[in-house]
Amino acid sequence: QVQLVESGGGLVQAGGSLRLSCAASRTIFSINTMGWYRQVPGKQRELVATITSGDITNYVDSVKGRFTISRGNAKNTVYLQMNSLKPEDTAVYSCYAGAGLRSFWGQGTQVTVSS
Repeated sequence: QVQLVESGGGLVQAGGSLRLSCAASRTIFSINTMGWYRQVPGKQRELVATITSGDITNYVDSVKGRFTISRGNAKNTVYLQMNSLKPEDTAVYSCYAGAGLRSFWGQGTQVTVSS
């Protein structure tokens, strides 16, 4: 079974940066989209950023200009560079991959931004 494994979360002060990484445990064929979602306890999961196989990116308004999503040379990897972090960015960040009718999710990595 394919797993997505995230890394790079942690505790950072407001204004700081973190880089999240996500890699698939095995090759996923025909990936259309990879992305990052985040969730705070008691709130709905929120789309943060996505990137298509054609490198078209999309961001939620609250992170535009601060976060950058990119794909690795190994196409089953995706990164999220997060700059100018704010306390409201605190959440569990999960990686996502969509391939046709199939979808894959990671377990999530905690990002905590202190004020």
